[in-house]
Amino acid sequence: MLGIIIPAHNEAAHIGACVSAAKRAANHHELLGEDVRVIVVVDHCIDDTSAIAASLGADVLSVSARNVGVARAEGARYALSLGARWLAFTDADSIVADDWLVRQLDCRADAVCGVIAVHDWSPHLAAVREHFARTYTDADGHRHIHGANMGVSAEAYVRVGGFAPLEHSEDVALVEALIADGASIAWSAMPRVVTSARTDFRALKGFGATLVDVSRRCFLAKTDEDGALAA
Repeated sequence: MLGIIIPAHNEAAHIGACVSAAKRAANHHELLGEDVRVIVVVDHCIDDTSAIAASLGADVLSVSARNVGVARAEGARYALSLGARWLAFTDADSIVADDWLVRQLDCRADAVCGVIAVHDWSPHLAAVREHFARTYTDADGHRHIHGANMGVSAEAYVRVGGFAPLEHSEDVALVEALIADGASIAWSAMPRVVTSARTDFRALKGFGATLVDVSRRCFLAKTDEDGALAA
């Protein structure tokens, strides 16, 4: 059995598309009918996230930690209790490709770190998109770590103790623990995920926060440049 784990905090606007994409990945013909459970861990939600996820066939767990590390760990614990051999993780504001799970397994590694793309840059200055295109490595051998696109074998996950209860950077901490343990890591561009560049991000130091910081710096640089030209 395979587990797809999705932490969510008040994600009613996004969870439907996220779960639908995860279900398509779970039903990919190259998985040869292996059972896949899509698990949404709702963390202190007060909107319709749970109802929407359940209506689409996801297993829904509830925690009240306001902590993404705790939410991911709870989803993993549940998947492992059902006998999962592989744990795949994404985020509630993200859309995995139909072959996402297949491509993770194709890497034949203890863990897979995938890449992300952004579908809508409208919340940001054009300079932010240009910065991303210039600095982001969308190719095999990258060194990006995204909770929205990663997978790990059950054996390796258990061996390093799983996700730490961190409010941010829990994905980085897990990968660092895997590396320290000697696990094989595939830094692959094959598993594809499209994510959001929204400014109302959940993780304080996650991808959304990084983009907002880049946007702020681009705005300040442009303001300084306009001021110099006007002087």
